[in-house]
Amino acid sequence: MTLGILANSATEYTTMSIFCRVDDKNIPLYRIMWVAATPHFCGHDDCQREGQYEVRLEQGEAVWATKAERDDLLRAIEEWQGGVGLDDDEEELPE
Repeated sequence: MTLGILANSATEYTTMSIFCRVDDKNIPLYRIMWVAATPHFCGHDDCQREGQYEVRLEQGEAVWATKAERDDLLRAIEEWQGGVGLDDDEEELPE
C-alpha cells in the first residue's frame, strides 16, 4: 500500500510507502512508538547491539537500526506526517 503525494504540478505524482526498512524488516510507520536518539551502550562484552539505535514498536517489540536506517526512518515519519514545525512564511505561535 502506498500513499499518493502530489508533487509540484497537478499531473506529476510521487508515491511514498508506509513501510520503512530496518535491518531486514519492512516496518509499518504507524507501528513505531519511539526511536532512540542515542546509540545503545551497555558495556557487556557479548552485546551485539552496541552502537545501534532501538526502534520501539507496539506491543513492547523492538528492532535495532544503524544510524543511516534511523535517519531514514525519522525522515520517513516526518514526511508521512506532513512535515514538522512551521512553514517559513508562518510566524511563531504565541506562548
